[in-house]
Amino acid sequence: MRPQPGEVLHFSEDPNIERFEPHVAATAQWTEPYVWAVDPARCPDYWFPRDCPRAMAWVTETSTRADRERVLGPGGGDRVHAIEYSWLEAMRTIKLYAYRLPATDFYPIGTPVPTAHVSTKAVDPLGPPEEVGDLLRLHEECGIQLRVLNNLWPFWDAVVSTTLGFSGIRLRNAKPRP
Repeated sequence: MRPQPGEVLHFSEDPNIERFEPHVAATAQWTEPYVWAVDPARCPDYWFPRDCPRAMAWVTETSTRADRERVLGPGGGDRVHAIEYSWLEAMRTIKLYAYRLPATDFYPIGTPVPTAHVSTKAVDPLGPPEEVGDLLRLHEECGIQLRVLNNLWPFWDAVVSTTLGFSGIRLRNAKPRP
């Protein structure tokens, strides 16, 4: 599930959004009200239940072979996502929807690499939301490893000290550090 050219996506468990209004997200680093969306590269970061804590890592131009092998493993592809066991059932059963939004209404945010796209004005979807479908299958079809761990923190701590690209979302919902 990725946007077509000229689109960005907003993922939600709510299939009834008719208009996206700018707001300050409770977890936002930014204080300006925004409508949030993602481009094709960042869509996999949101193939999860909204509140699911996840740690993700991927190969970049500057990633070393040693880091790639240590984190992704042999034959591991270019990307890995990790969740905790307590979220596996939600991954299997959640109904997640993608809203297609006009990319012209958005600009990238985040440094050094944009992590999302935002709009400061209200945005109408280009059509009805689309059900994303089986999130486990989506990971498989895109060649993304999905690891299910007892606790995310050891993985996260290992990943952030590498040359891989990485992102952690909703980590405040993870189990406490061991």
